This record gives sequence, C-alpha cells and structure tokens, in this order.
Amino acid sequence: MTTTPDPSFAGRTYPAGAVHEVSSAKIAEFARATGATSPLHLDPEAARAAGHAGVVAPPTFLVSLAQATEAQYIEDPASGIDFTRVVHGEEGFTLERPVVAGDRLVPTLTVESVRAAGGHAMVTTRVDMTDEAGAPVASVRSMLVVRGD
Repeated sequence: MTTTPDPSFAGRTYPAGAVHEVSSAKIAEFARATGATSPLHLDPEAARAAGHAGVVAPPTFLVSLAQATEAQYIEDPASGIDFTRVVHGEEGFTLERPVVAGDRLVPTLTVESVRAAGGHAMVTTRVDMTDEAGAPVASVRSMLVVRGD
C-alpha cells in the first residue's frame, strides 16, 4: 500500500451510512467523560423545561459517529490511506439544531480535499448528518494528516 492518499478522492461522497439512534445513556456517558455538567445533558426534566424533547448532547458528542463514518474512506483500499501514518489534525462542528436523545441521524461522508503539504498529505473530510426525513442536523469537518515517508 502506498502512503500517499489518492488525490482523485477529493470531492467524493460515499453512500449514506446506517441510521444512528442517539440515546440518553450515551449522551450522559459522553457528558460525564468530558466534564459537561449542564443539567440539559443529564436531566430529562431540565431538558424538557428548556423546550427540548430529550436530554441535549454536547456539540462534540457527534465526533464518534463522524469518525465511524470516516472509516468508509480510511478503510477503502483504493484511497491510499495507511492508517498507521494518520494523525488527527483538527475537528469542527456546525449544528443546525441541538442533537437530543431520540434523534435518528443519517451520516454521509464527503472527502472535501486531499493535498500535499511539507511531505505529508492533508485530508479534509465532512460528515453531514440529517434526520431520517433528510433535514440537516449537523456537520462535522475533520482534517487528517497522513505522514509522509
């Protein structure tokens, strides 16, 4: 396998992933692990009092779903990615609305860019998440550095 990602993957969108149901237990687990102490993340009554249908996920909660979806690209043998050479560069989140327990999200991966920089490859991906009706919920943009030889 080459250690150079194939630049022709830039602009490629993979088929939508399976529906992912957001649970209050996973939200609470993530909130505790990251020190997010707002009652909106842990207390269903507080979340409902604030106008939400369920507990609200911290914005960074979506990173695990985004990374699982990025596996479509990273594990694609034609991509040219050697995962042993991948270093996470940055992550950004855009929320169209809060993510709450009970949401059923559909993730779709797009490889936005693949470029060379200082002997390494910089790959930017975006995972768009919609509800089952196709309404936008959030996007997670990641930059991966694939170390050169």
